[in-house]
Amino acid sequence: MESRLPRPRAPAQPPPAGNASPLRNQTTVRRPVEARAIDGFLAAAAVAPAALVIEGEPGIGKTTLWLAALSQATESGFKVLSARGAQSESVLAYAALEDLLTDVDHAVLAELPAPQRGAVETVLLRTQADGRGTDQHALSAAMVSALDNLTATSPVLLAIDDLQWLDPSSMAVITFATRRFTGPVGVLVTARNDAAGVAASARVQLSRPDAVDRLRVRPLSLGGVGALIAERLNRSFTRPGLRRIHQSSGGNPFYALELARAIDAAAPTSGAANQVPLPATLTEVVRARIGSLPSAVQDALLAVACAGTPTVALVAHAIGTDVSRAAELLEVAEVDGVINIDGQHPRFAHPLFAHGVYTGAAAGRRRAIHRRLAESVKEPELAARHLALGSVHGDAVLWESLDAAAASARRRGAPAAAAELLELSVGLGGGTMTRRIRMAGYLLHAGDVRRARTLLDEVLAEPTTGKARIQALRLLAEVRMVDDSFGEAADLLNQALAEAGDNPGLRAQLAVNLSFAQGNAGDHASALRTLDDAVADAEHLADPQLLAQALGIQTVQRFLLGQGVDEDALARAVELEDPGAAMPLALRPSTNNALLALWTGQLDRAHELMATLRRRCLAGGREVDLIYLALHHAQLELWRGNPSEATAITDDAVERASQLGGDFPLYVALTTRAALAAFAGRVDDARRDAREALAATRRFGSDAIDVWPVAILAFLEISVADLPAAEAIVAPVLARLDQTPEATEINVAPFLPDAIEALLGLGRRADAQALIERLENNGRRLDRPWMLALGARGRAALLAFDNNIDAAISAATQALREHDRLPMPFERARTLLLVGQLQRRQRRREAASSALTEALNTFEKLNTPLWAARAHAELARTKPSRNQPGDLTATEQRVAELAASGMNNRDIAAALFISLKTVEANLTRVYRKLGIRSRAQIAARLRGRF
Repeated sequence: MESRLPRPRAPAQPPPAGNASPLRNQTTVRRPVEARAIDGFLAAAAVAPAALVIEGEPGIGKTTLWLAALSQATESGFKVLSARGAQSESVLAYAALEDLLTDVDHAVLAELPAPQRGAVETVLLRTQADGRGTDQHALSAAMVSALDNLTATSPVLLAIDDLQWLDPSSMAVITFATRRFTGPVGVLVTARNDAAGVAASARVQLSRPDAVDRLRVRPLSLGGVGALIAERLNRSFTRPGLRRIHQSSGGNPFYALELARAIDAAAPTSGAANQVPLPATLTEVVRARIGSLPSAVQDALLAVACAGTPTVALVAHAIGTDVSRAAELLEVAEVDGVINIDGQHPRFAHPLFAHGVYTGAAAGRRRAIHRRLAESVKEPELAARHLALGSVHGDAVLWESLDAAAASARRRGAPAAAAELLELSVGLGGGTMTRRIRMAGYLLHAGDVRRARTLLDEVLAEPTTGKARIQALRLLAEVRMVDDSFGEAADLLNQALAEAGDNPGLRAQLAVNLSFAQGNAGDHASALRTLDDAVADAEHLADPQLLAQALGIQTVQRFLLGQGVDEDALARAVELEDPGAAMPLALRPSTNNALLALWTGQLDRAHELMATLRRRCLAGGREVDLIYLALHHAQLELWRGNPSEATAITDDAVERASQLGGDFPLYVALTTRAALAAFAGRVDDARRDAREALAATRRFGSDAIDVWPVAILAFLEISVADLPAAEAIVAPVLARLDQTPEATEINVAPFLPDAIEALLGLGRRADAQALIERLENNGRRLDRPWMLALGARGRAALLAFDNNIDAAISAATQALREHDRLPMPFERARTLLLVGQLQRRQRRREAASSALTEALNTFEKLNTPLWAARAHAELARTKPSRNQPGDLTATEQRVAELAASGMNNRDIAAALFISLKTVEANLTRVYRKLGIRSRAQIAARLRGRF
């Protein structure tokens, strides 16, 4: 008999607020498909009988969904009657029915006919049963009548968890009743997808067969498992460790949590989740299915678990028998539902069985199976792994075969497997410094940053010199760029340079890495000097890959300093690059090519290039590279007007950041999430995430990439018309920008357009004009459409500030022409909004309405509600006024509201994009129409009018 799983444990208490992850508020496990099914079911049940059967394997999350549905139903006004089946109570007559009827009000039961009421009172143990026992028919009729009475005041939800354990007496009554419901009643049940559960759920019937829906609960995704562990256990695993938990649990939430708890206790620093014995809660599950099988069958199952990609012939060799006998043994397990055999390939019915069989076997027996498998498999990588798992000590031959196998795994894009192979070598006595450094590199690329750092710290703590130590310093610097600080990374690389002596090849490679750290720390001038030396050394050495990296990074650094794009150097770097060469994504010329296309406004080309980069990262298993790419990729899709694609990239970045750890991944996830929230008008979410991202940049010491959260915050404050807040957030970066006046590219100064708007709104005309001229001059010098379009928009706003509307419209029109070269629909809509405001000031209502309508349509299409509301309000002001005498016009109403909020006349003028004289004239008319004499009376009089 299958053992009953324990109930899922209650969620762990959340950590103190001070320790809460900034990503935690968005990592809650989501099941959108299931949520939609429950929403639809409750909506249907609110008007007519409807049923939903939630099916799935034990521990898959049926009860969690069921409880969530009960809570949702209660909030929606349902009267909820619930019961939870239990195997131990399945022999107790009417046990479930008693639970269901306990919460029915006495007044409802009192209205039942006497025979029905008596039957209910007996089940509820309120009266003694007579010698005839309970009348099941009367009880069934009572169930129908009671629910009919309840539905007179509210819809009713009849909810049963674990239907397969329902006692037969209760099942009979419920089956009778459900077919006779007529009012707004929902029947919600969970059932296992085994024979007992299917048979039980088949008895859930309504008068209309099409009113019964079934929901098969699917396993959680890798990200879902990570979010579940973070939510319930307040823990995070590296991506390789999490992947092992996901594979072993098959995405089953209960199994995943139990495995995570076991790893927490047994091996908190190890990524080898598949080597951790099953906890007692899961051992019993596996034992119930496998423990009763003959020992020969269990040996065959162990061979399947050890093989990885087993065949019947491979199993036969591993257990020392012929193929026909192995097939017979495996068929016994197949009949019992433990494995499935597809042709010659046996597979466990659930990954948990494989994990349990493997970890539950004696170590000596496992090793013997692995040694036999090593003799049979043809692939060198698999043979080396089996030989290592079958050994208790190693030798030079085994270590070298594991080295070759790890290199093969790395080439096929499996750095986690490569690291595991070297870990086996180290465990068998082959832990040389070179091998451990190589293992750290594999771990880093696989996303196991913490273990890579620990390993490198251990290596560098040992007395050593030479190339191995320099390589360890270089790799640790790469770890620090992900985990800690660009400044600390630069210090490590300078130390490595000092130890490299006069080795030009080594120095050139270190210089390329150093320049990247210096640039991200904000020291672009030093980065460029470092790169000049690296390019010269690479040219002298005739090393094409080193030269390709140096030229690519040099091109980017010159661009960041406002020197434009050296197209010849970039093309040469891309041509020299070997796509198969092992190098970080950030140092690849193909990456620099994509970024420069993005930053120069070639967004469609950048889209194609980044899609290729992402495919390469996924194929190569480079988790750290994917988080670096996500920042730019999400920006690209948001700029192109594809918020749904940007959201998908951001969700993936948030998931990876929670697993990688470190401030840089956190910065990427928070920045992209904040940009989406600001765009969508979720002010509090955007402000919180952008501030957390800004704090992360302060911790890892970067004065280069803090501009993105600053730009998001400035945009957010402009969106809500808080000009002083916008000016305050940009003030520090504006001061820094003065040091490099030619550097105003979009990735260097994305905050400039909003800074100009804030400064003009606050009356700081000269400061705004200086920024506008800088954008215009650099835009013309570099022929950069972003600078030209936004500079012209700023110029139009400046001219409007001076009340020179004709010239302002001319400048805004020029901005629109530049927008034709810049596929950023949101920015174009902002310019159209300005054009419409200016045309309205000229009383060109029809033209203004056309421009504002186009802007409004774009804002609505992009789901930017704050800007859509602004465009809608401006559009309303273009309509002819039909006010009665004494009524306020749309403009007067808005001016009055802003004045009542405490804004001064100049701020009102900036917020509404009208002149100061227009504000004063409107206020004069407001005073007259409202019959007041002072500004202080506006708020009270407005409240009295509405």
